[in-house]
Amino acid sequence: MNLPKSARLVEVGPRDGLQNEKQPISVADKVRLVDDLSAAGLSYIEVGSFVSPKWVPQMAGSSEVFAQIQQRPGITYAALAPNMKGFEAALTAGVREVAVFAAASEAFSQKNINCSIGESLERFVPLMDAARQQGIRVRGYVSCVLGCPYEGEVRAEQVASVAKELYAMGCYEVSLGDTIGTGTAGATRHLFNVVGRDIPRNLLAGHFHDTYGQALANIYASLQEGINVFDSSVAGLGGCPYAKGASGNVATEDVLYLLNGLGIDTGIDMGRLIQAGARICAVLDKPNGSRVARARQANT
Repeated sequence: MNLPKSARLVEVGPRDGLQNEKQPISVADKVRLVDDLSAAGLSYIEVGSFVSPKWVPQMAGSSEVFAQIQQRPGITYAALAPNMKGFEAALTAGVREVAVFAAASEAFSQKNINCSIGESLERFVPLMDAARQQGIRVRGYVSCVLGCPYEGEVRAEQVASVAKELYAMGCYEVSLGDTIGTGTAGATRHLFNVVGRDIPRNLLAGHFHDTYGQALANIYASLQEGINVFDSSVAGLGGCPYAKGASGNVATEDVLYLLNGLGIDTGIDMGRLIQAGARICAVLDKPNGSRVARARQANT
């Protein structure tokens, strides 16, 4: 079987992982997490989010975090910027890459951002124009690609339609997100087959939640379809807000273990990655969500 020889992990822990935490997290702790991840060899780190603090209080200090992290050459330090106001704030903070998101489900779009899919995409037009003028790269996310908490099943053709719009607008890469973690390996392969008709597979990424314990199986299925970019979160930070008590993001350590076992190169140091996860879990006073990290720590 021809699996990719290398893979890139997009570390979303500092943003997607921390944004749902209830307790306040200091700027210093966020900075240390990003610096720890840089030292571990992650080449892409989503540092924060430029959204209204009213909606996501945990991301209020993103400008300060960007100002204080040690930015290493060759590493992308990105931020979520869902609208023009957020984009302008990101620009002021010196961010050179932003991410935008749309849903593949109308019901989710309405409940999550109070507008239709079409309206959400229209909002990105001025942002994409401004990004082009400023030389800022934009990555696109599509959520609910393998199921929706309100609509249930989501057709792959619907996902392809939204992904194609983001790609046509100028997103250099589109990440397909299994927001509620209900996807299975067969559905994942079908999804990339359908979306891959419109967008080259080397410009697609997978974002799998582990709510139903299927994330690693879905990543392996994606690798079989030629996908080699995956979003993950150190220590599995970030619960699933739509399934009480359920795990959300797949742990970066667990994805790295899978890739290492397949001989797929990532440039990431497992030991340093585990240390980064252990340190932020100690700050949060919560158990580590990575099975690999727990197993390694139990054996030391």
